[in-house]
Amino acid sequence: MKFVMSFAALATLALAVPSPAAAQGGSKPTVAVLYFNNGAIGRDNADLAPLSKGIADLLIGELAANANIRVVERDAIQKILEEQNLTKANLAEPSTAVKVGKLLGAHHMVTGGFITDGKGTVKFTTRVFATETSEIEFPNPAAKDASVTGKLDNFMELINQLAGKLNTGLKLPDIPARVGEAKKEAAKKVPYEAIALYSKGLAAKDAGNKSEAVTLFRKSLDKFPGFDKAESELKKLQ
Repeated sequence: MKFVMSFAALATLALAVPSPAAAQGGSKPTVAVLYFNNGAIGRDNADLAPLSKGIADLLIGELAANANIRVVERDAIQKILEEQNLTKANLAEPSTAVKVGKLLGAHHMVTGGFITDGKGTVKFTTRVFATETSEIEFPNPAAKDASVTGKLDNFMELINQLAGKLNTGLKLPDIPARVGEAKKEAAKKVPYEAIALYSKGLAAKDAGNKSEAVTLFRKSLDKFPGFDKAESELKKLQ
């Protein structure tokens, strides 16, 4: 696949959907990841569109390996976006990101985007807002590099690297060494084809196309039988 480069309502909702932080009653830092902006132009934009959700969901999974923080599940984020009529909004826009973050009870709101050069290279960029102050907390003077670049075939490895940069840049509690190494090794095995199919499955699921989503998740597992994310989504739908 060839790519081209570019790059009281609230109160009621708060009662209906308890925030992750409030529901779990702890003081661990809570992180939420919004869907990444699709930087492709032309016909490739439609082909890449599902990756916006796929990247965010995979990043959520990598960050969640840190037992010392809380990470909001993608389904909870999707629910808020639907209830607030923000499914087509620019989620990288500061006021939107902070609004969603407050509704989710998150301390750190991760936004991002992705671009490709049409030659098999992809780049992920991120920006993180502190929901309490609305300030950009990453990148920052101490951690300026908020992006990762690499080959499309190493897609999952790049997600893993990005999670590490976010964890360090936001000064979150360290990921246990053994867990971190295990995640790195696992990331090397997931092929891009499985990720692309998985991302399309998420898009179909959110659109209410259950049968299509099930088919896509199964195809993703055919490409990589050990893909736990696809297995998890299938269980939710069956």
